[in-house]
Amino acid sequence: MMCYSSKALSEKNKEMKYRNLSNTTEKLSAVGLGCMGMSFAYGPTDDTESIATLHKALDLGINFWDTADMYANGLNEELISKVLVPNRDKIFIATKFGFRFKDNIAGPSNASGTYFDGSPAWIKIAIENSLKRLKIDTIDLYYAHRVDPNVPIEETVGAMAELVKEGKVRYLGLSEASASSLRKAYAVHPIAALQSEYSLLTRDVEGEILETVRSLNVSLVPYSPLARGLVTNTLDVNSLADTDFRKTLPRYSGENLANNQSLAAAFAAIAAEKNATPAQLALAWVLAQGDDIIPIPGTKKRKYLEENAKAVDVELSQIDLEEIQKLIKKYPNTGARYTEGALKLVNN
Repeated sequence: MMCYSSKALSEKNKEMKYRNLSNTTEKLSAVGLGCMGMSFAYGPTDDTESIATLHKALDLGINFWDTADMYANGLNEELISKVLVPNRDKIFIATKFGFRFKDNIAGPSNASGTYFDGSPAWIKIAIENSLKRLKIDTIDLYYAHRVDPNVPIEETVGAMAELVKEGKVRYLGLSEASASSLRKAYAVHPIAALQSEYSLLTRDVEGEILETVRSLNVSLVPYSPLARGLVTNTLDVNSLADTDFRKTLPRYSGENLANNQSLAAAFAAIAAEKNATPAQLALAWVLAQGDDIIPIPGTKKRKYLEENAKAVDVELSQIDLEEIQKLIKKYPNTGARYTEGALKLVNN
């Protein structure tokens, strides 16, 4: 069985910093790579640039890659496999299962034809599909994409634990789970990571969830740590493609959008004082919340990947963090991160 090894990190990658996954010895790049946008949800795709971005990730020492079976109905896993397979020992690959599409027509998690299935029966099918698309024998980190409200989490994790015994999965994770679900899941099998949205604008995990994560020594893996581009101060919402699902989110319209654009402009001014881009400062803020936090900003372009990687070099003092916190409080009307329907599947 070929799997990731920290020994495979080359000398030219020494500038990237690494963090341990949970209480394991796995060394993951402090800034990972979310691959969803390469195939799904964020407008037009460009496989050639995406492949180049994946190769650039290797050059930069970014070894923690994240995908899911729902991203373009498996096409994202297939795309990643082209770089993953010949570089298997250099990449710690994470994927997720659970979202399914009625009539096999792919769409975002808030689409009417999308539903969630965390049943043991589906898990057995989903794992084989992901392994086949990724063209590997073992997935490093396998997440339940959400907690199925109709299936006890103990049953879902119990079925996932069988995959570990079978050698098809190395570590287990949950995504957008509540503190209660995380504790119940951990009682069945150790959970290495909780993936949840976490950024300057999304602070839901602070409090009970983060406290539970830390009490169990589980890594927090924030997705959308740049608030889906809002905090970069470079996003032109009017130019978003019709296929970009951000157009459906409350934060991208009306008073919420005006609030967030003002916040982003003010945040950019702080970043300039630190000789950083807003994206780098936003990632540095997330990284500063604890060494047990490993964000996975998504991108499908090399230039943004290189920018994100340099966030590990941005150091923030307590005064810097307090200044950022004051700014966030000044612009509180950020809006909900998902539509009402999609929010029903988070924090379960």
